[in-house]
Amino acid sequence: MGKAKKTRKFAVAKKIISPKDSRIKSNQLKAEEKKNTLAKATKPRHVDQAISALFFQYNTQLGPPYHILVDTNFINFSIRNKLDIVRSMMDCLLAKCIPCITDCVMGELEKLGPKYKVALKLAQDPRFERIPCGCKGCYADDCLVKMVTQWRCFVVATCDKELRGRVRKIPGVPCMYISSRRYTVERMPEAFGAPR
Repeated sequence: MGKAKKTRKFAVAKKIISPKDSRIKSNQLKAEEKKNTLAKATKPRHVDQAISALFFQYNTQLGPPYHILVDTNFINFSIRNKLDIVRSMMDCLLAKCIPCITDCVMGELEKLGPKYKVALKLAQDPRFERIPCGCKGCYADDCLVKMVTQWRCFVVATCDKELRGRVRKIPGVPCMYISSRRYTVERMPEAFGAPR
């Protein structure tokens, strides 16, 4: 007997792992990501509790005497325009107004130095109500926004356009500012003294 002839195998490739195989690391990462996104989608979302003081966009908590949170630049611009803060507020809203100052605004006025000594003296007036805020020396604008979102019973008085933009996003909070040497309030229908 002779030697058995071995037939040559042709067109046979080595076995390669499929690119969609689950053993490949990149596919494992993709599968993990997909699982996480599905878990997030099925998880219940956190929805903030609706404010009971709002009737649509109208804030029912606002009423005389109005508590007005005053910003640093509002005091400075009032002095520059020779406006008495309390009297001008009363002329604008046609009701009793209590200007309120947070600790952060007071700290900002103290940091401004001797140039704004008149503004600091005015802020220490007994007619101004001092409101303690829990924040430890944070930025005054952030402090005012936090106070207003927490308690919707304030009107924010500021001449800062950026802060006014932030306050506009909070529903039911009116904003007081100075225009043509008078105080004006936006988003407050019962302010009959405010110029239109």
